[in-house]
Amino acid sequence: MKKVLWAALAVLLVGVLGAVGFVLGLRPRVRPAPSLKVVATPEKLARGRYLAENVSICFHCHSQADMSLFGTPPKPGSLGGGGMCMGPETGFPGTMCASNITPDSETGLGQWTDGELIRAIREGVSRDGRPLMPIMPYGLYKQMSDEDVEAIVAYLRTIPAIRNPIAQTRLDFPLSLIIRFMPEPVEQAIATPARSDTVAYGKYLVTVGGCVECHTPTDEQHNPLPGKLLAGGQEFELEKDAVVHSANITPHATGIGGLSREVFIGLFKRHAQPEARREVDPRFNTVMAWLSYAGMTDEDVGAIYDYLKTVPPVDNAVMAWTAPKVAAPASP
Repeated sequence: MKKVLWAALAVLLVGVLGAVGFVLGLRPRVRPAPSLKVVATPEKLARGRYLAENVSICFHCHSQADMSLFGTPPKPGSLGGGGMCMGPETGFPGTMCASNITPDSETGLGQWTDGELIRAIREGVSRDGRPLMPIMPYGLYKQMSDEDVEAIVAYLRTIPAIRNPIAQTRLDFPLSLIIRFMPEPVEQAIATPARSDTVAYGKYLVTVGGCVECHTPTDEQHNPLPGKLLAGGQEFELEKDAVVHSANITPHATGIGGLSREVFIGLFKRHAQPEARREVDPRFNTVMAWLSYAGMTDEDVGAIYDYLKTVPPVDNAVMAWTAPKVAAPASP
């Protein structure tokens, strides 16, 4: 009887180990990287620079942030060379650094093909088949048009190469397993919405600009709260016991409901002025990349406004800053 029991346990153990090995060996859903070479025309380069610097704000994460300035812009000389690292000391389940996206051949993207870059941006898969952390919002970028993602790739090839080795991401279990199921192949052509349809084009800009990522509150597992799309209130820690909250940008009175289109555009364009690049008390800084978004055209900011006025209004009054014993400034 004991022999039978031990045999059964051995079979069970082999089965469990086999299942674990199978799961750990899973690769993300992946297609071969597109075999293409982006033609870098002046128009494509201009569009790519605009998207990378002012809409999708790639360098807000992939550069060293100057935390002393309002909006934490990239430090000079660090553009695309790699950004903030998160580790167990910050409560992150593992270690992750924003990668070097300059054309450096050893530590950046110099050896990547255009197709591999496009796949990484929109599908969340590295050139070696590893899944990328969804902090890189490929879940939104998968809706980026073929034309626009090619423009970004063309522009990234032109920025100065920076040699800066970045540690490879190492995630704790179960997150290391969960992210294997997140990437999805983009298997159809995607067109940029017509700019004449300002609501559709505004929705597109809100998507590829990552607005949902910060302005939609989430639960403890970072899942968006139902019925709270763009309602704000998500917390971002600036210093110990000091946090900034994202704004409600729905058309409710507690959001942008009381703002005209012209005033909304003005909120962005005021940060294009030289005085906007200013030092600020770190407790009252913001993760909103105002200095970058200020470079958007009036037409594009207006299109964003037109789309936001169509989303369901949510009653959610948000106080921008929480900091002990010090009064916050009047506006972020």
